[in-house]
Amino acid sequence: MSGHSKWHNIQNKKGKADAKRGKIFTKIGRELMIAVKNGGPDPDNNPKLRDAIAKAKASNMPNDTVQRSIKKASGEIDSVNYERIVYEGYGPSGVAVIVDTLTDNKNRSAGNVRSAFTKGGGNMGTTGCVGFMFQEKGEIVIEKGELDEEELMMMALDAGAEDFNSDEEEVFIITTSPEDFGTVREALEAEGLEFLEAGVKMIPDTYTEIDEEAAKKFQKMLDLLEGQVKSMEKLIDLLEDDDDVQEVYHNAEFPEGWDE
Repeated sequence: MSGHSKWHNIQNKKGKADAKRGKIFTKIGRELMIAVKNGGPDPDNNPKLRDAIAKAKASNMPNDTVQRSIKKASGEIDSVNYERIVYEGYGPSGVAVIVDTLTDNKNRSAGNVRSAFTKGGGNMGTTGCVGFMFQEKGEIVIEKGELDEEELMMMALDAGAEDFNSDEEEVFIITTSPEDFGTVREALEAEGLEFLEAGVKMIPDTYTEIDEEAAKKFQKMLDLLEGQVKSMEKLIDLLEDDDDVQEVYHNAEFPEGWDE
């Protein structure tokens, strides 16, 4: 990639909505609830719950909010049953897009996601149409700061990481298999390391370069999918209150200098 951070380029484009702390807390709260319902409320015996709690911690989610989500899922507080549904499709210039949702109403989610694709200049496809272009991987992002690169690399690899990337200007990126993610994360946490991001996600095998015109269209689609529509002239809060979308993965490489 041309001279600038791919992590910064990709993550900031898809993560503009996450700047709203309340929205990301809602998303993580759903992940906590799913983890509890699938593996129980005790993090010592539920590695998925430990991973979700670590993600909440990385996002500065208050502990009482974390505990409330756990209590909801364990039946101590009235809760909602969520279903995970993944949608796939294409954005402008053939960009591959995967939309990961947790919803209590799949008809609502399907309609909202389809509308976002259409109004963002893309189209929703069938299951599997772009999934083969991505790999599921654990990814841990750590700010470089004053950390010793070689020491951190050995620490990560010894813990079971698959790859260690120091090419980015601001961060180290540690990649793991989905199965080893929790083990590696906990080993690094035990060394006192803090994470900018830590989670299992879909990582594209290759990236599609898009020009500025396509970038504007695609950013509009991402804003819709992330529930951050603010343009009164065009879409009037179409998905502002729709928290079903958990993550949006894509393989777009935005133009260098693209406005964040």
